[in-house]
Amino acid sequence: MSYTLRGRLESRLAALLPVVVAACSLALAEHRWWPVEAVGLMLGIGVGLDLQVYHRLLPYQPGWIALPLGVLEFGALLGVMRLAGIAAPLGQAAALFAGGWLLAQLLGHAGFPLLRLGYAEEGGELGRLGLVAALGVGVALAGAGATAYAELPPVVHLAAGVHVGPMVITRREILVGAPGAVVRGGIVARANGVTIKNVAVVGGENGITVEGVRGTTLDGVSVSGAKLDGIHVRSASIRIHECSVDMLDNPYGQGIDISFTMGYGTSMIDGCNIVGGMQGIATHFSMSEIMNNHVSRTRVNGISMTEMSMGMITHNQVRGALGVGIYCNDRSMCMVERNTVVDTKSDSAGGDRSRRGFGVLASFGSAVDLRGNELASNPVPMGSVMNSELRATH
Repeated sequence: MSYTLRGRLESRLAALLPVVVAACSLALAEHRWWPVEAVGLMLGIGVGLDLQVYHRLLPYQPGWIALPLGVLEFGALLGVMRLAGIAAPLGQAAALFAGGWLLAQLLGHAGFPLLRLGYAEEGGELGRLGLVAALGVGVALAGAGATAYAELPPVVHLAAGVHVGPMVITRREILVGAPGAVVRGGIVARANGVTIKNVAVVGGENGITVEGVRGTTLDGVSVSGAKLDGIHVRSASIRIHECSVDMLDNPYGQGIDISFTMGYGTSMIDGCNIVGGMQGIATHFSMSEIMNNHVSRTRVNGISMTEMSMGMITHNQVRGALGVGIYCNDRSMCMVERNTVVDTKSDSAGGDRSRRGFGVLASFGSAVDLRGNELASNPVPMGSVMNSELRATH
């Protein structure tokens, strides 16, 4: 079809209106603003490409080219979201974009031509419907933005120096540490919607405890010297971004332990550096996305997804684990993609064959989908035991 510039813009806005409504509904359901932020970026990227690229290079746009253009826009969306620091579950973000793309194709090929018989001859222009769609998208995004601004929690600035804990947060707030801000004795989040940024935590029973609350974000925190777990999450929803956890002096705790969160949405751990402990990252009965992390020198497993957990383990580096690098156990379903697991050590002196230094191990009725992993210098690159399955995907 030969689109006019107005036709491109009107068709895009009209197709995006239901996606904006869906994003606002998802934001209300999850008590997170990333769906609205994502759909706003979808609009900005799409309109920018319409104005600067598509209108100039595609005076005639064949139907088949919609798929590669969709891949281009999705890649741009993920890149901008990462640069903007928008913490969104990859699966849900992909589903939101894919649903919008599919709806746009259905409307462009069937819906709009039925609503406006001259749609193709007029270059995709929708007349009054296009104006209504543009106003609808603008009003919805403006309303969501105004609501988000009105609901912004207070920002609490933690001054440089040592603050005696445990520090208990009992209201929704954003705690931001100045350079050199240290909490000695741990932090406990006991309210929904708490964000902790750029704070160093030393000691405590757990470094940071999140239990029974929703919408917690940890961004740029560092934890060391915890007696049990570095970051301890129970029955909660959480996003952890760019953290550092030092467990070298604690051979029995977990760096990050997220357990019993299945009913709280997808948890996300992105860009963390964890060293030492029994397990670097462990999930139990949880839906999780574990990506872009560095885990090293653990005493049991590097990354563990167990007890009927589901999720993705992708683009991580696991080095020097004792026993198992990446472990999927107890009827869990794990997508293990594009990880690097090297130098796993054998720990089978007691006769436990599941501790022979596996790069990736599936155990006890679990299923692992493998793609694009680099498994080097491990006594056993990969394996499965106790009715489990490894599946190579392409």
